[in-house]
Amino acid sequence: GGITQHIGAYQAEVGPSTGSGLKKVITFLDTPGHEAFTAIRSRGAKVADIAILVVAADESVKPQTKEAIRIIKEEKIPFIVALNKIDKEGANVQKVKQDLATEDVLVEDWGGKVPVVEISAKANRNIDALLDMVLLVAELEELKEDLSSPAQGIVIESNLDKRRGYVATALVQKGILNLGDLIVTGTVVGKVKSMEDFMGKAIAGAKPSQPVLITGWPTAPDIGKEFVVASDKDEATRIAEKNVNLAPLFSFFKGSVETGDENKKFLNLVFKSDVSSSLEAIEASLKAIKSVEVGYRVISYDIGNISEADVKTAIASKCQVVGFRVGIEESAKKLAEKEGIKISNFEIIYE
Repeated sequence: GGITQHIGAYQAEVGPSTGSGLKKVITFLDTPGHEAFTAIRSRGAKVADIAILVVAADESVKPQTKEAIRIIKEEKIPFIVALNKIDKEGANVQKVKQDLATEDVLVEDWGGKVPVVEISAKANRNIDALLDMVLLVAELEELKEDLSSPAQGIVIESNLDKRRGYVATALVQKGILNLGDLIVTGTVVGKVKSMEDFMGKAIAGAKPSQPVLITGWPTAPDIGKEFVVASDKDEATRIAEKNVNLAPLFSFFKGSVETGDENKKFLNLVFKSDVSSSLEAIEASLKAIKSVEVGYRVISYDIGNISEADVKTAIASKCQVVGFRVGIEESAKKLAEKEGIKISNFEIIYE
């Protein structure tokens, strides 16, 4: 269960290994490896400039490794192979390189162009070499920041915070995002009320490649969508109206009931999850369940704790309430007990 179930963004300072030069900063996007999180992984790759393909030296190429290779190739981004757990019993570096070659990934000592760094995260071996390699690839690719306005970027996660309302993690890709900016993503127009860096420190401006936590949204912005800064309310409205036809993030309601289903039994469900990407992963997992005799209908879904309103919805439609990594409000518990509504709460996606 110690698996990453969210997309996170962090920054690491890389000191110059030689005497000259300034410290450089690398932003890392950490994406979950479990198969239900395919969409998050491909989103991570779309946003990134460079990918690091982590392969365990004792396990070699797994199905999710193949999928990650496919995503990297589709997005055409340069990448580095990090061979982890080289100090573990059963580690076989040559076998991994051979298996990668089978997947058409030729590392440098196999006559290819893909750099490979052998590391042990646990023993902190060669991590510096990996970071230096990232900077080297960035230099070869001539990656430069673009400070021209207006600022824009991408929303990588959103959730509901009891204290602060809707919160989004975004990555600035161009320009400088400032406090008070009007920000549009999809059809949602927000105003940057506060910003925090990945350590939770309040900041007044965010530059390209900086992950930032933004408050000031009226509803949860869709993840994976771009955000832009508008100069005034009129412009913000215009941009939002143009985005009306963008495909919705979840199609929970579509496809769960098909024609010819008259004899099927249906399970009605109310879903609540901690963050938007969890809902997306749940939807992907649900779609994979195929049955002739039973189907499901998602009556409502949202992020945040299970509330009394959710239980009332469940009573009206004879639903089960399913929560993923969320709390259950006391009043909701009492009402559910009284009305015989089943609430299930899970912490790990494959449960």
